[in-house]
Amino acid sequence: MMIDAQQLQKILEGALMAAGKPLTIAQLSELFDEDERPANADIRDALAQIERDCEGRGYQLKVVASGYRFQVREELAPWVGRLWEERPQRYSRALLETLALIAYRQPITRGDIEEIRGVAVSSHIVKTLLEREWVRVVGHKDVPGRPAMYATTRQFLDYFNLSNLDELPSLAEIADLDSLNAELEFDKDQLASAGAEQDTAEAEAEAEAEAEAEMPLVDEDDTMIEKPHE
Repeated sequence: MMIDAQQLQKILEGALMAAGKPLTIAQLSELFDEDERPANADIRDALAQIERDCEGRGYQLKVVASGYRFQVREELAPWVGRLWEERPQRYSRALLETLALIAYRQPITRGDIEEIRGVAVSSHIVKTLLEREWVRVVGHKDVPGRPAMYATTRQFLDYFNLSNLDELPSLAEIADLDSLNAELEFDKDQLASAGAEQDTAEAEAEAEAEAEAEMPLVDEDDTMIEKPHE
């Protein structure tokens, strides 16, 4: 028995609402028994119609790296964000610069990042990026010490509302990291405040770690290494 288009849209809407995470076409297809399973093209058509139906509403159907999801429209963040009393997480400039370098020059080592930035990278920054699953180790550079090479993850794309790396803004567009930090105050992924206390503790620990680690790099004879020209 085949499911009609209207019923298919209702099923997909319900699944996306209940999932609380992005779902792929393959995952949506698995919702149906084999004898009633619609073709992938029919699922895409239904999703396209759902997307059109969301026009003019406070939420939208968005395609990110991990699939399709419903999310509140970004322009409503100032109001929707007031549902939670906790102060939104703010990320340090050092963390944002480190993340940007990984995103735009991946795969890249910690040493490469330090050479470009001209300062040591706090271990807490790397730990935070790994724990949030925004970056991962993708290999080791074939040099003495075999340092880890970092790259961004699917979770990174999901969080920043991207379906692939080609959608990253140009470097000129993100030159103002303060503007980027303002955008990060609103979690585009789930609009959830879970882990707010942990975020506060992480921010405090990060500030302490950076105070020690953010020192100019020096060579063995204590000569300051000049920051490379960008």
